[in-house]
Amino acid sequence: MIFVDTSGWFARLVPTDPNHTAAFEWTRQNQKRLVTTDYIIDETLTLLRSRGHTAYALSLGEQLFRHGIADIHFLAEEEILAAWEVFRDYRDKEWSFTDATSKVVIERLGLGQAFAFDRHFQQFGAVEVVPPLP
Repeated sequence: MIFVDTSGWFARLVPTDPNHTAAFEWTRQNQKRLVTTDYIIDETLTLLRSRGHTAYALSLGEQLFRHGIADIHFLAEEEILAAWEVFRDYRDKEWSFTDATSKVVIERLGLGQAFAFDRHFQQFGAVEVVPPLP
């Protein structure tokens, strides 16, 4: 499975995003199952709506909640607490709390790849960012 970050969803959906073409092509050829989290969905839908892309937000929500385009991992309390520790302890990083939850889930699920355009994912360690960032 491949983890999907907000930056991947956003780039795939919004034609004016600088990474749209790379995201579109990558998702078109990808054969592996995708997984995302409830925190990523919240962040993505909110970002899309706040930037005037309500139609994209609604479409993505339908695809996720009704059509299963990705598995949704709902964070458990212990994962949220672990994310708090990551957020607290990595003060030298500019990771958001959602980034911290993503790091925890990627490690707990043993995932090796993340569909992301967020350079913070390269700082996570043993996760390959796809498509490769320029």
